[in-house]
Amino acid sequence: MFYRTTLKDHIRVPPQLFGLTAEEAVTKRIKKKYDGYISKELGTVIDVSKVSDIRKGTIIPGDGASYYDTSFELLTFKPEMQEIVFGRIRDIADFGAFIHIGPIEGMIHVSQSMDDFVSFSKEKVLSGKDSKRTLKVGDRCKARIIAVSFKDVTNPKLGLTMRQEFLGKLEWIEEDKEANKEKPKKTEKKGK
Repeated sequence: MFYRTTLKDHIRVPPQLFGLTAEEAVTKRIKKKYDGYISKELGTVIDVSKVSDIRKGTIIPGDGASYYDTSFELLTFKPEMQEIVFGRIRDIADFGAFIHIGPIEGMIHVSQSMDDFVSFSKEKVLSGKDSKRTLKVGDRCKARIIAVSFKDVTNPKLGLTMRQEFLGKLEWIEEDKEANKEKPKKTEKKGK
């Protein structure tokens, strides 16, 4: 899920940036500090969307830099359990597929790729035995997040599934929708 998060921080602006306006210098330093920052609480920081409040700067003797108490807004991506995400398959291995979902990547275990017996080919393709469906690098997919781990904060792990209805490769979803349209609806019999 994407969020706009407001933070307050004490931002250090080194003397080399004193030629810029306070807003330009502080924004530059916030971007440098938070660009690509990942934490369990915030998720992955994508960008600084706006700087809303810069208080009067202070210089600490012996440092030479100025410090500003600042409020700013970050655009972040924090994966949530059971969230539906769209992405593109980046790589396929014999144990599953890696899917790029914006600022981070998730993994779809081979057992979670489709409701079928799945085999892996040397061409990096996962194939369903009965359904004849295939999943390859570059395919656009829709998946559900079933596991989130921030054990290694620099590399969060996401586990995904595509085995539920209306999940999977986008072409499969369209095929399933068309198949459901063609099925006759059951009518209820009224009792006497």
